[in-house]
Amino acid sequence: MQEDGFLILKNRLTPSHAVAALIVLDDGRYLMQSRDQKQGIFYPGYWGLFGGAIDQGEDRLAALKRELMEEVGFSVKSAVYFTCFDFDFTFAGYGKLTRIFYEVPMKVSDMAKLVLREGAGMKVFTASEILSESRVVPYDAFALWLHANRQPFSLDQSCAGLTRSEK
Repeated sequence: MQEDGFLILKNRLTPSHAVAALIVLDDGRYLMQSRDQKQGIFYPGYWGLFGGAIDQGEDRLAALKRELMEEVGFSVKSAVYFTCFDFDFTFAGYGKLTRIFYEVPMKVSDMAKLVLREGAGMKVFTASEILSESRVVPYDAFALWLHANRQPFSLDQSCAGLTRSEK
């Protein structure tokens, strides 16, 4: 049995600012990556979104396009900012880092052109299917959940105009 790289850390992890693609097919399903089961990466062996680190001095949209080309050979034609999550790695000396999520549309017919170059696999899921999986990168699962459920969110008018400290 292969050792679980998530549970047994042998290598130092190096967090960084990152981008992630919510790749949404024209039928509403999401393309996900099965992450390699190896040391030195976050959440090995889990399902996650395609994407990765933003290189020093690199524009975040350029990073997204580079990562998708490197990982599956997909040339991004359109990407729309969706949300971002901030992580505080001050405890480890890295400061505050951000993971930026973009919605990237893809035609089902484009799937045949993809070549997996990074990861253990890729698969298309409905939001319900992937969110029912037991091993999904938690922050990617939350971004996907927000995306799939974005319609019910609305501004609470009772709090409109208040500063953050007043809420």
